[in-house]
Amino acid sequence: MSSTRSTPNSSTGIPEERLSPEATAEHKNGYQWTALSVTTVGALLASIQGSALLIALPNILAELHATFLTIMWVLLGYLLVLTALTPVIGRLADIFGRKRLYNAGFIVFTTGSLISGLAQPQFHGGDLIVGRVTQGLGASLLVTNSTVIVTDAFRKGQVGLGPGINQIAGAAGFLVGPIVGGLLTEISWRWVFLFNVPLGIFGAIWGIWRLREPVRPRERQPLDWFGVIFLAGGLAGLLPGLSLQAFPILPAATTTTILIAGIVFLILFIVIEPRIKVPLVQLRLFRSRIFALANLSGLLNGIARGAVLFLLIFFLQGPYGQDPLKAGLMLIPFGAAFMLVGPLSGRLSDRIGSRILAPIGLSISALALFALTTIDQHTPYWLLAIFMAVMGGGSGFFVSPNTNAIMSSVEPYTRGAAAGILNMLNNTGQMLSIAIVFPLALSKLPFGAVQQVFITGGGMGSFSSIIPVFLSGLHEAFLISFILSVIAAIVAALRPSHGTRLLGDEEAA
Repeated sequence: MSSTRSTPNSSTGIPEERLSPEATAEHKNGYQWTALSVTTVGALLASIQGSALLIALPNILAELHATFLTIMWVLLGYLLVLTALTPVIGRLADIFGRKRLYNAGFIVFTTGSLISGLAQPQFHGGDLIVGRVTQGLGASLLVTNSTVIVTDAFRKGQVGLGPGINQIAGAAGFLVGPIVGGLLTEISWRWVFLFNVPLGIFGAIWGIWRLREPVRPRERQPLDWFGVIFLAGGLAGLLPGLSLQAFPILPAATTTTILIAGIVFLILFIVIEPRIKVPLVQLRLFRSRIFALANLSGLLNGIARGAVLFLLIFFLQGPYGQDPLKAGLMLIPFGAAFMLVGPLSGRLSDRIGSRILAPIGLSISALALFALTTIDQHTPYWLLAIFMAVMGGGSGFFVSPNTNAIMSSVEPYTRGAAAGILNMLNNTGQMLSIAIVFPLALSKLPFGAVQQVFITGGGMGSFSSIIPVFLSGLHEAFLISFILSVIAAIVAALRPSHGTRLLGDEEAA
C-alpha cells in the first residue's frame, strides 16, 4: 500500500490530480461567481414555481375538471420524484460530471413546464401530473448538482458563502411567487407554468456557455442498478403511503398495500446494498460523525418544518379568512427573514464552523414553533408576523452552516453522492412531515372543509363551527414540530467541530 497522499490545492481544497486542466485558471479568474450565477437561476426557477402554484390551484381544479386526488398528485408527484431520484442523480454526477446533468436539468424542467402549461380539460389533470413529474426530474438534476457545483467552485474556507447566497435566490423566489402567481393567474393559470420556459431556456444557455468541471470525474464505474430499483421503489411506496394517511382519498387497503410494498423494497435495499462493490448510497460516508449527525439533524428539521408553511396557509385561508393571494403575501416575513439570515450564517460558518450555529438556528426555530401553538383567528397579524420571522430566521441560521458542514466533510469526487443523500433526506423529511403533522391538524375535520379551504380557497364558511377543533389539531401539530426541532438541535450540538479538512484527510489523520 502506497504511503503517498494527495496534496490538496491551496485555494480549492481539491487534490491536484483531481483538478481539471482549466480548474486552476478558473478559480483565479472568479469562476465561483459565474457558477453561483448559474445555480441562482435554478434556485429561482424552483422556488417561484412552488409558491406560485399554490395560488393557482383553485383555477386549475375548475378548468381541468380535476379531482382532489389529481390535485394532490400534482403536489406530491413532484416532491416524490425529487426525493427518490436525488441519490441516483448524485451518483451519476460523480461518474459523468456535474455540468452536463445540471444543464440537462434546465432542459427537462422547461419541458415539464411546457407540458403542464398546455394541459387539456379532456385529460382531467392526467397530463398535468405527467408535466409535474417531468418537472420533478428536472428539479432533481438542478437541486442535487447545484450544491456540488457551488462547493467545487468556492475556495476552501468559503464554502458556506455560496449556499448562503443561493438561499437568497430561493427565499426571493418564495417571496415573489405568490405575487407572480396571483398576477399570472389573472391572465391564465397556464402562465404559472409557461413563465418558467424563458427562464429555463436562459439558464440552459448560460450554463452550457459558462459552467466548467473543476473536478475530474473518477474512472468510470458501473451504476448500482439494484440500488436504484430498490431505493426508488422503496421511497415511491413509503412516502406516498405515509402521505396518503394525511389525506385518505384512496381506500385504506390500497394505501396499506402501497406502504407495505415500499417497506419491503427498502428492506431489500438495506440487505443488498452492502454487498455491492460500488453502491448507489455510499454508506461509508456516514463513518464521519460530522456527515452523519449533520444529515440526521437535517432530516429531523425537515420533519419538524416541512408541513409548517402548508399549515400556516391553511390557517390563513381558513380561520383567518384570507383569499389565497393574501395568504401567500402574509407569509413574506418567513421568507424575508430566511433570505436575510441565510447568507450571513453561511459566511459566518466559514469562519467559526457550524457546530455552534446549527443548534442555535434550530433552537430559535423551536421557540417560534412553540409560540405558534398559541395562535387563533383573533391573533393580530403583527404578532403572527413576528412568529413567522423568528422561524424563518432560525431556519436560515441552520440550513447554510449545516450544508457547509456536510459538503466540506467529504472528498471532492464524492460530493455528488453527498449532495444526493443531503437532498434525499431533506425531501424525505418534508414528506414525512405531511404524513405526521397534517393528520394531527386535519384528521378531525370533515373532508368537505379541507377541500373548501385548501382547493377552492373559500374560507371555512359553513364549517365555522369546527374552527375550535381545527385550532386544537393545529396546536398539537406545532407542538410536535417544536419537540422535533429540540431533538434536532441536540443532535446538531453533538457533532464535532466543522473544520476545513476533507473527509479523506480526517480519516487518514
